[in-house]
Amino acid sequence: MTTRECFRSGFIGIVGRPNVGKSTLLNAILGEKIAITTPKPQTTRNRIMGIKNLPNGQLIFVDTPGIHEAKNPLGQAMVAEARAVFSSVDVIVITVEAHRGLVAGDKAIIKAAEEASLPLVLALNKKDLASPEQMREMIARASELTPFSHVFPICAVTGEGVEELIETIKNLLPEGPAFFPPDMITDRSERFLAAEIIREKVMLYTHQELPYSTAVTVETFQEDEQRNLITIEATITVERPSQKKIIIGAGGALLKKIGTLARLELEKFFATRVFLSLFVRVRRDWTREEKWIKEFGYKT
Repeated sequence: MTTRECFRSGFIGIVGRPNVGKSTLLNAILGEKIAITTPKPQTTRNRIMGIKNLPNGQLIFVDTPGIHEAKNPLGQAMVAEARAVFSSVDVIVITVEAHRGLVAGDKAIIKAAEEASLPLVLALNKKDLASPEQMREMIARASELTPFSHVFPICAVTGEGVEELIETIKNLLPEGPAFFPPDMITDRSERFLAAEIIREKVMLYTHQELPYSTAVTVETFQEDEQRNLITIEATITVERPSQKKIIIGAGGALLKKIGTLARLELEKFFATRVFLSLFVRVRRDWTREEKWIKEFGYKT
């Protein structure tokens, strides 16, 4: 007679420096893209919850903004959002870049996570870029720093090592019932996800400081089931008139490109036709104004 495996559920924080692959890891775990990703640091601004449902468990992953030395109120709000996860989860997954070694920022995050007295899992991401010697050195140095429950070399882009990571994390969670319905994959609204997809395209096709001076607000989100259509009106906010000109582009070319690429991804995500209208406005120095930071949904 076999003993039925107990059901486990709980919250897992994914933390690390900017641009180490936290959001890519979340998407790989879920098998679906709910967190935007770009090559630019500090792409993630909010905590995003992704729910992995298994036959014998429910794993609720919390993707966080990269922890860094913030230079303005928006950055400070992002770091505070990330650090808050240490007191609200059951397991912490610290993500680092395998090929770069443990830099000062990684060590500071490891120290802060250790103070939370929770099971710690180290994800050595981008293993495809690391030599076997680099990987062995990383594992040895990490073991010297803190007693990790497990250390996993992974590649979030290809999914290598991710299934083993999921199974190990599940076994670290407490026994208990599911927190969310089995068909739910995120706690974020459709409006939020639509705004993030649009912001991703802005970040991908603009340069220098502009991606970090941009916020996206969905003003209208209307579903018409009879016409199989979602109508979305969104506003892209920037800090200066010169930035507005850049986003619009010559003859509106760049804004049209951003809108087209965002619409195609929105149609794929929502599995329906999408009519998307984009507008650009200026809110001078909004990243330094607490009022606007809160208005755009970032906690201070």
